[in-house]
Amino acid sequence: MSSRAGIVVTGTEVLTGRITDRNGPWLADRLLELGVELAHITICGDRPDDIEAQLAFLAGQGVDLIVTTGGLGPTADDLTVETVARFCGRNTVLDNDLEQRIAEILRGLTSRMPDFDFSAVLAANRKQAIIPEGATVLDPVGTAPGVVVTPAAGQRKPTVVVLPGPPRELQAMWPAALATDEVAAAIAGRTVYRQETIRMFGPAESALAESLRQAQQDLPGYDALEITTCLRRGELEIVTRYRADDAPAYQRLRNHLRERFGAAVYSTDGSTVDDQVAALLTGHWAATAESCTGGLVAARLTDRPGSSDYLAGGVVSYSNAAKSELLGVDPALIETHGAVSEHVAEAMARGAQRRFGADVAVSTTGVAGPGGGSPEKPVGTVCFCVAVGDAPPALRTVRLPGDRADVRDFSTTIAMHMLRRALS
Repeated sequence: MSSRAGIVVTGTEVLTGRITDRNGPWLADRLLELGVELAHITICGDRPDDIEAQLAFLAGQGVDLIVTTGGLGPTADDLTVETVARFCGRNTVLDNDLEQRIAEILRGLTSRMPDFDFSAVLAANRKQAIIPEGATVLDPVGTAPGVVVTPAAGQRKPTVVVLPGPPRELQAMWPAALATDEVAAAIAGRTVYRQETIRMFGPAESALAESLRQAQQDLPGYDALEITTCLRRGELEIVTRYRADDAPAYQRLRNHLRERFGAAVYSTDGSTVDDQVAALLTGHWAATAESCTGGLVAARLTDRPGSSDYLAGGVVSYSNAAKSELLGVDPALIETHGAVSEHVAEAMARGAQRRFGADVAVSTTGVAGPGGGSPEKPVGTVCFCVAVGDAPPALRTVRLPGDRADVRDFSTTIAMHMLRRALS
């Protein structure tokens, strides 16, 4: 059996939902990439008894490694290090060298604050230099160091990696944790897997499920594949882990999906539609014209560094007057066909081309809800247009399920796939 790990996310603000946990999923992906089986992710508040209960639970599951996040700050409720030390049967000690490193960090942070009481800040942060005896220190990314703690002699417990809560600090510290001898020993039994991702757009989840059931019956070696499927932003994502010896079985699965779903399989190398559109826009000058999506398509296009090389800009023309004044849509067209129509979507896209001197434009106009629908155009009705040069535009009207957020989010995915197809 491969090495196993568990994750303990601490913080009352995470437990109550005031802050969304980003660390647990990120660490889960990193562990799976390493070939370490993930047993559980648990979330608990900042109470020491609750933290220790989670550590004991995971130890009882036979994990080799536990990763905790949060509770490393200078305040009274930052108790993770103390709790982990007790769990591992170790005393805590003041690390003088670490205290000096923290002092230098704080001195740099407060150097431009002449009225700041540095001695008070240093005293408050002294707590961060108190670590379990024998622990390996992970240098701070912010002001809080991480630690790797092994159980005291005679205790059969997992190694514990204690990481800070801010995702930026945790992610930057993770490679240092992996480089320690203690973590290497804890995950020495890991199984090295390959991981591949296939993405599809269009088919229903039920169609994919039926296809995988058929593959299980027909494809030799299918049972050696660890397959996870997920509906994400209107797309189907199929993630497969397998040992190197099982690569032929994965190739058979990939061919099976291509034969069954054809062009709906748009990515077999893990690339997203956003990646592909960014590559396809090289050499083009693009613009957006959005109504119901309120700039979300432009946001996706600008998520990637370098998008200024191909995106000129966008217009959020929410009102009919804005459609006419900013994009030149004929008011008579809106009066005749309605703002939610392919006629208006095309006029918006052409208007964006003119306004920005763009050769590519994408537009959206629809009824995101919860109100504003009609029998002819119920909530969820969205019209799209992609115009490339002077060629006939790509037009589409759909009715999307879900609430307002769902309709808007799904609409951006459709717009991205229409761009991909038009530019291909």
